[in-house]
Amino acid sequence: MSFVVIYAAAFLSAFFTAFFALPFWRKWCLRTGLVDDPGHRKIHDAAMPLAGGLTVMTGLALPAILAILVLAAKIPPLNATTAPLLAHGIHRRGLELTAIFLGAIGMLLVGLWDDRHESRPWVKFLAQFAVAALVAASGARITLFVHSTFFSFVVTILWILTVINAFNFMDNMNGLCGGLGAIGAFYFGLTAATAPVPQYLVALIAFLTCGALAGFLPHNFPRAKSFLGDSGSHLVGYLLAVLAILPHFYTSQNRHALAVLTPLLILAVPLGDLVWVVLLRTRMGKPFYVGDTNHLSHRLVRMGLDRTRAVLVIWLLALAFGALAFA
Repeated sequence: MSFVVIYAAAFLSAFFTAFFALPFWRKWCLRTGLVDDPGHRKIHDAAMPLAGGLTVMTGLALPAILAILVLAAKIPPLNATTAPLLAHGIHRRGLELTAIFLGAIGMLLVGLWDDRHESRPWVKFLAQFAVAALVAASGARITLFVHSTFFSFVVTILWILTVINAFNFMDNMNGLCGGLGAIGAFYFGLTAATAPVPQYLVALIAFLTCGALAGFLPHNFPRAKSFLGDSGSHLVGYLLAVLAILPHFYTSQNRHALAVLTPLLILAVPLGDLVWVVLLRTRMGKPFYVGDTNHLSHRLVRMGLDRTRAVLVIWLLALAFGALAFA
């Protein structure tokens, strides 16, 4: 089996797992009271289950566990070419992958706690910091051509914190955060898969992430049966931050220093929105973490678009930036 088929299988398995897991998690959230109640700055008039994070995590975890079992047992459809490459990648990056998986669970739990109890900003920030530090300590770090362990730790932690909160900020309309996450994961997967020296394992993680988010979207856009919640937006931001760290954009085959800007282009929309609203809130004398309606999506609605078209326009913008990065 070629890697193209494996990538497609990863996407489809994550898609259908998430798609069919959502109704189960939706019922569980309604039964346990894990819902978003109507209120200030909210347009829904009934309690909405916050099942997105649990759904996306299910879509990621179940296919990944099944794939590892298939690989360990040397069961077809993997063949003599693909199996050793994947096994080598897992062995070489075992510590990083374990830390990333634990970090994903940790970020999901942070978001679930916030969905349930509305944590204070500094408590949530400390939890995010702990997860980011775990990933950096595992060896998955940004260097930016600076040979300093301390520098790479700091930059990696700042990057993960920034992307997590950028996606958390973008979770303000149906389908917006999940769609941007799926687009970003697709481009990271494409970049890793088509590199001069393909990074098969990174591509697989990216296409699993893309599939899990795509499987959730039909339940969230254009009309929502469930929201991502903080658990979902935190998980999406974390996964995209990690996917931006794992690939080697600057390689012996691609020595252009600007190659390291690829993640900034792929994530230009959520990062740009984050910078804009933080600067605006600071200028207005408001805490940057207090929500408002000055995001790009809200401004498009004030220009005359309905919410569905505003989200589609932002998706197209993200697709354009990603295509530019890939080109």
